[in-house]
Amino acid sequence: MKLDIPIGLSTASVYPQNTEAAFQYATELGFDGVELMVWGEPVSQDIDHVGYLSDRYAMPVLSVHAPCLLISQRVWGKDPIAKLARSAQAAADLGAATVVVHPPFRWQRRYVREFADVVGELEDTVGVAVAVENMFPMRLDRVFGKYDQAAQRMSRRGGPGPGVSAFGTSIDPTDDGFAHYTLDLSHTATAGVDALEMFQRMGSGLTHLHLTDGNGAAVDEHLVPGDGNQPCVEICRRLAESDFAGGVVLEVTTSSAKTKPERAAILARSLAFAREHLAR
Repeated sequence: MKLDIPIGLSTASVYPQNTEAAFQYATELGFDGVELMVWGEPVSQDIDHVGYLSDRYAMPVLSVHAPCLLISQRVWGKDPIAKLARSAQAAADLGAATVVVHPPFRWQRRYVREFADVVGELEDTVGVAVAVENMFPMRLDRVFGKYDQAAQRMSRRGGPGPGVSAFGTSIDPTDDGFAHYTLDLSHTATAGVDALEMFQRMGSGLTHLHLTDGNGAAVDEHLVPGDGNQPCVEICRRLAESDFAGGVVLEVTTSSAKTKPERAAILARSLAFAREHLAR
């Protein structure tokens, strides 16, 4: 008999509320755990305190998202290799099986060169899966409009233009080849790629799913699953019918909520979708 797939809540999903609020929502709504997003909020960087919150709310940490957003470039120092190593150790200390990491940015030249080796070495030495996440390019054609003069000038100068990636390795991690992957369904929408094809390419390396949605906007939307045009139902059903032994985390935006009950309702609807379509 296959075990149920654990469904977690990303602490980023309660923004602008904080990490402790995410643990509270997860407990009250019946999630199986949380994914810790390490970013500017001090509590998210204090792994001992996160462990305390996990115990207090009886809510395990299923995964740790390494600090690799543009807004968290200085979290845990400037060295991205050291930050990824610290994230892996944090996951091990918290009992989490997975670290989610983005590909390195172009300007992180040493990190670009050593990224694959660092990922493999951390998996061997720390004993957690480092699941590389699919990303999306900058799309100035959609941000500024297809014929915007500024976008055209930047393209002519060799700078960022329509579809230019900020990452030093492929936005599709299967191009480079890793043992473990995170599939994010908002990122597939923004990148304009076929999520089912990427799902198939990831194959048995798919360790982690960010269950969310998007309509293909120029920005990362992170809609409630089912509210966009991504094949959320199909991917959930395929996971449920497979031997998938990883985790699914709801990474949705609730920043439009004006009250805690509104935010709770968005998260509850997301969880209900996941429970329904991941049922084994």
